[in-house]
Amino acid sequence: MTLNSSTLHSLRRVFQQGFVVHDIAEPLISFDDSTSSEKVQAFMKAKRFEIVGIRKEGRVEGYVELADLGTGVCANHIQPFDEAQVVLDSTALADLVLQLKDKRRLFVSILGRVGGIVSRTDLQKPPVRMWLFGMVTLIEMRFSRLIEQYYPDEKWKPFLSEGRIQKTEELLVERIRRNQDLSLLDCLQLTDKAQIIARSKELRNLTKFQSRRQLDDAAKMLGKLRDNLAHSQDIITGDWDIIVALSESLDAVLEGPPGLEDGDV
Repeated sequence: MTLNSSTLHSLRRVFQQGFVVHDIAEPLISFDDSTSSEKVQAFMKAKRFEIVGIRKEGRVEGYVELADLGTGVCANHIQPFDEAQVVLDSTALADLVLQLKDKRRLFVSILGRVGGIVSRTDLQKPPVRMWLFGMVTLIEMRFSRLIEQYYPDEKWKPFLSEGRIQKTEELLVERIRRNQDLSLLDCLQLTDKAQIIARSKELRNLTKFQSRRQLDDAAKMLGKLRDNLAHSQDIITGDWDIIVALSESLDAVLEGPPGLEDGDV
């Protein structure tokens, strides 16, 4: 059973419409096509720009790349915008990630004209980090609900080692001491919850994963991504694959596994 339509609609609104390209794109700096290539080249080197826009009669009609600039004026080196290089400023982040999967950057169309630029580097910005952290958190909450639903009263314990159970119980005692109203399941790490689901064939069959190894590997990647998000570390170099995977599976993430009962998440 999937989530009720109201909850699913709210999740879609937040994750598919809450953050868009406009929230992270940068303005595309531009020059008149009559500007000398040497002047633009010097500017780009000073600012560490690889691309700038080129204006014809006041309208940005193309771009030049630093590596292609030679002598003369910018009009001699202008490249027109290709439709495949342009994304709307209202494009959802998930769609942006998928378009950047095999591209370093995209130009941004604002009110029908190219006026911005967005690259993988811009995916390091706070809106993207909040979006990704929210997805990882949602997945973990779904794991918890699924385990609680199929293995109530801590019947999931046999799927974990005695050492992990002991450490989790110690953590629960400490959190209770701090007046936190939590259960033992709440104190498990994401990888623990994934291990329970991976070792339970009944639960694993509710996911897209074909084997325990696949689910364990995915959980480790999610945990690493969450740690890097929480500590403001680079998320593009080492976490790109899981970011793409989350974007590709956004609908499935929002809907949750088919065996999940109606609820808030």
